[in-house]
Amino acid sequence: MKKLIVTIDGPAASGKEKIAKYISKKWKLNHLDSGILYRRLALIFLIEKIDIKNINKIENKLKEIDQISFRNSNHIRTQAISKLASKIAIHNCVRRFINKLQYNFVNKNKKMRGFVIDGRDIGSVVFKKADLKLYIDVNPEIRAKRRYKQLIDSGEKSIYRKILKDIKLRDKQDKLRKHSPLVIPKGSHIINNNGSFKDTINQINILLDKI
Repeated sequence: MKKLIVTIDGPAASGKEKIAKYISKKWKLNHLDSGILYRRLALIFLIEKIDIKNINKIENKLKEIDQISFRNSNHIRTQAISKLASKIAIHNCVRRFINKLQYNFVNKNKKMRGFVIDGRDIGSVVFKKADLKLYIDVNPEIRAKRRYKQLIDSGEKSIYRKILKDIKLRDKQDKLRKHSPLVIPKGSHIINNNGSFKDTINQINILLDKI
């Protein structure tokens, strides 16, 4: 049986993970969060003090890494790791490395019904032939408020205005980066996630029922 592939693209803090978890549970699909891989790689670089401005050191380190855990955890959800992940994501060698991990994971797990994968270039670059492509649209102010609440709830001190500034900067970096910039993937459905989660999943359920 052909594996079902659902991709979820969108800017930082747009709710991709929450939506992916909902689809994963409803349709019994394996959830793959590309952001976790970038964050875990950023943590490795941070711990080992890899100079992220030195492309040769980055490439050499990537050759040493065989696998990265796909598991989520609070210690990779900090603002510091988030910023570092964004900085290393501009490098093509890093994106190729992360994309390969995702390809291999999907191809090796042949017995699974399918996958719901979220990120910032999943439907546009990584899985262009996905069965359903979603692009999550949320204005920066709402994303900043949600991110602020998430950080406060996890016990991390935070300032809303700083988060909003960081999100706008990250949007600019993601859209202007040379390799795999953030775009609305061809053939994707734009999902408005400015309102309640119920309103969001109602939009998505209509699309899922048509697959």
